[in-house]
Amino acid sequence: MRSIWNGAISFGLVSIPIKLVNATESHSISFRQIHTEDGGRIRYRKFCELEDREVTQAEIGKGYEDADGTIIPITEEDLAHLPIPTARTIEIVAFVPADRIDPLQMDAAYYLAAGGAPAAKPYTLLREALKRSHKVAIAKYALRGRERLGMLRVVGDAIAMHGLLWPDEVRAPEGVAPDTSVTVRDKELDLADALMDTLGEVDLDDLHDEYREAVEEVIAAKAAGEAPPEAPEPAAGGKVLDLMAALEKSVRAAKESRGEEPAEVHPLPRSRTSRAQPKEPAGKKSTAKKTAAKKTTASAKKSTKSAQTGKGTQSKKTAAAKSSASAKSTTAAKKTPAKKTAARKRTA
Repeated sequence: MRSIWNGAISFGLVSIPIKLVNATESHSISFRQIHTEDGGRIRYRKFCELEDREVTQAEIGKGYEDADGTIIPITEEDLAHLPIPTARTIEIVAFVPADRIDPLQMDAAYYLAAGGAPAAKPYTLLREALKRSHKVAIAKYALRGRERLGMLRVVGDAIAMHGLLWPDEVRAPEGVAPDTSVTVRDKELDLADALMDTLGEVDLDDLHDEYREAVEEVIAAKAAGEAPPEAPEPAAGGKVLDLMAALEKSVRAAKESRGEEPAEVHPLPRSRTSRAQPKEPAGKKSTAKKTAAKKTTASAKKSTKSAQTGKGTQSKKTAAAKSSASAKSTTAAKKTPAKKTAARKRTA
């Protein structure tokens, strides 16, 4: 890998010659600007406004525009001899736990390569010290015209450096969070936890840029004179009116996508007015059914007998029964088993 900066790591009184190389690379597809009528390239030409002529890259330098519009030329030599210790040195200023670094501060990533055989021993010493301490090193360095903050950590057998934004470059999240007061129920949190557990973890190596692949397919199709592939139908969207229903559906979909059994989702408890009556024990329910059947059979037989003897006889029996009901209540209770037995025999 080609180095973009050469210098040294200052580790107390230890100096480690290193080379800075990019740890990341971009695979995004770049486009050229063209004239839509004929496909001709659109190019930018750099002109000197004083001489009104196009200039080459070798004639272009840097300049700082003052408040009154005056341009102050700044050369690469001026920047190379800045009166700061970090001009050619990555100066370690502290060692802190990794969780002290806010990910919002993370910027570009680099690898620090040992600058020759003499650097191997101090390089390895710093790497092993970082490993054993479970800490990261905070450093200051100068690159591309300004002093920067960096974090050194171990990646495999190498030392990597992440550029960090200065604390005052990270904006506070004021006005970002919702200003409406809402209440999240425990049931909703339980479903959210279930969804997180169902989705589980992912191997980051399995993730890839599907947008770039789709663009490559379009380019390949047009280069071959074919129609570009059609976009799939967008998924139906809309406002989520029922958060619980959305969470439950998400849990089921996540489990089904992994080939697991559908998620067991417990519905919210119903209101008291809609609750079902408690079920009777099996024994009591069976006895109640038998009693009802016996009563129905006895009633049918009485109705048949009354129809045969006539309405007058039925009225007399009813009056007699009412007048003696109080006196015979105890006797009737005792004779009930006998009547039931007789009824069973007649039924048989």
